[in-house]
Amino acid sequence: MKKAEIPEDSTRSREFLRKTKSLVIKVGSAVLADEEGLNLKVISHLCGQIASLKREGRRITLVSSGAIAAGMGKMNGRKRPRTIPEKQAMAAIGQSRLIQVYEDAFEAHGYNVAQILVTREGLVPRHRYVNAKNTIKTLLDWDVIPIINENDTVATEELQFTDNDALAALIVNVAEADALICLSDIDGLYDDDPRQNPDARLISIVEDVDDNIMSLADDRPGRAGRGGMRSKLSCARMVTACGIPMIVAAGRHENVLEKICNGQETGTLFVPDKASRLRGRKPWIAFTLERKGSVRVDRGAEAAIAQHRKSLLAVGVTGVEGTFDAGDCLSVRNTRDEEIAVGISNYDSDELEKICGCHSGKICEIVGHEGDAEVIHRDNLVIMR
Repeated sequence: MKKAEIPEDSTRSREFLRKTKSLVIKVGSAVLADEEGLNLKVISHLCGQIASLKREGRRITLVSSGAIAAGMGKMNGRKRPRTIPEKQAMAAIGQSRLIQVYEDAFEAHGYNVAQILVTREGLVPRHRYVNAKNTIKTLLDWDVIPIINENDTVATEELQFTDNDALAALIVNVAEADALICLSDIDGLYDDDPRQNPDARLISIVEDVDDNIMSLADDRPGRAGRGGMRSKLSCARMVTACGIPMIVAAGRHENVLEKICNGQETGTLFVPDKASRLRGRKPWIAFTLERKGSVRVDRGAEAAIAQHRKSLLAVGVTGVEGTFDAGDCLSVRNTRDEEIAVGISNYDSDELEKICGCHSGKICEIVGHEGDAEVIHRDNLVIMR
């Protein structure tokens, strides 16, 4: 817990938020909805805050949950859907309602919105990722607010296994934002579960989302959503590793966005662990591509990758897990089974197993053809710790 202690100057450390020009704001279903459906008063207040930020010259991209909750509100109290087809159908009913509520709320402040529905699979091809990036940039240039949600009506795997925290981690790079704000039904990260321990302490600043920090959260989702605090910590681990700060705060607190963006100590700030953010292909590699397998590396290879930003060579690989092809994305794990990097492999799993621990000069002899000197070239390697 030492890394999670609150510095005395924690308020001053948030001063950079006053100068952030581009933000991704993720808002969960538990903020937007009550048992009977969308809470129009809460949404109106939220949109008013976003409009104020835009009048200050900030570029805002909104990642919004709430389609299923909106659908339930339209279906006259029907029980919450349980099966995948029921969830997809309810999302289809509610998505139009959700975007219309946003349309009306922002129109009152003179702003237009644009709906973007995405799936992770749809952004895997590099050209689609770039197209999405260009579309969002154009909308922001036009002073339009992009409102992004997963396409729940077709994204079966996403409905089962992920949530909009993971989507927000992807979009913050697509939108080239300066920071990510996640609005939830809880004030931030606590040192114990505040629902069970009234003496639980809010942690103001987290400098490293390590295993000790991850152990503070469980998987229980909020009242109306799919993501719990563990999901947000996983999101924070990813975005801070890419050089982007993230804040988790209570979405229904009065003027919460204005307080955050004025540098006030609100919620939990996750500090980026890089001096500069990732650019180019690397956010696409880190956030979009599915890990098809993993390689384990020795301490020498870990130091070469993490400290000296070198490529991964076969001599440093001690083990291979999974079945994958050349060109697939792999997780690079150290001797403690921690993911230290992800990257695109130059070899398939069969070839890589044969050349583990070998010097580059022996690769051609072993695999039977001239191969790359690097297992993963540094240009295709993203440091995650």
